[in-house]
Amino acid sequence: MTKYSVLSISSKYWGPGENYLNIIIENIRKNVENNDFVIVSEKALSTAMGNYVDENDIHVSLTAKIISRFWMRIVWGYILGFICHFGKKLIRRLREYPIIEGSRHKQVILQQAGFWDTLMWGSEGGIDGSNLPYAYVCLPLKNPVKVAEKIHQKIQNKLNKKVIVIIVDTDKTYTFRNFHFTPHSATIKGIHSCGGWITYLVGRALKLKKKSTPIAIGGGTVNVKKALIISNIADKARGSGMGPTVWDMASRFNVGNAEISWKMLKNFRHKPIVLIREKIS
Repeated sequence: MTKYSVLSISSKYWGPGENYLNIIIENIRKNVENNDFVIVSEKALSTAMGNYVDENDIHVSLTAKIISRFWMRIVWGYILGFICHFGKKLIRRLREYPIIEGSRHKQVILQQAGFWDTLMWGSEGGIDGSNLPYAYVCLPLKNPVKVAEKIHQKIQNKLNKKVIVIIVDTDKTYTFRNFHFTPHSATIKGIHSCGGWITYLVGRALKLKKKSTPIAIGGGTVNVKKALIISNIADKARGSGMGPTVWDMASRFNVGNAEISWKMLKNFRHKPIVLIREKIS
């Protein structure tokens, strides 16, 4: 069995317009070695690129209102939540799903990802508001493979180190025997992106093995099994930042869901980069 050494790297919050390439270089300079895996959070990259939407600017449709009031509160709160083995706290939160803010959020999902992704309870279509301020939600990277290759090339040019870069999202990939599937809209070869919320429902209901999802690899090839293992190790080492959901993040700061500021986020240390190295036995 392959063993790995892991180093999660703490850095400042990557706000919009940050030069994420320089930040990565400066943060790994002292520790990176040839053949290391450099794991980077998709959320941090997308935020630095300004790839987010302010939900306060969204005009809400009737469809979004119905989904928020009926589908989220009733279907997820009283039926699907139990099928997915949710805890009591999450069940309660779903039953109290905010109608106004929730309708805006669902409208963004309708516009960016489509109707079927809107039926998911969170991180719909890879769109997520955790670790973002106010009513902002982060969108998935448009071309994650290109970004991964760009990071790999920068590390090679600046530090003269040959590494493999993996961009990872916390959305889970489920495994049934040798079949890997995820609700995430983009992933690596060998992981099937299908079904949206139905994929999530099946994976949770059957209690299938789950790991964080590698969405792009730069600088080389990695078989799907190893990529999933490495991505999951990195996710555990990095933790959930200020909380796995917007509700948890707001609770941490003791404010409303849309009352978290950039300043609050920047006062908190983040771990968007993880270095993983195979141990030689």
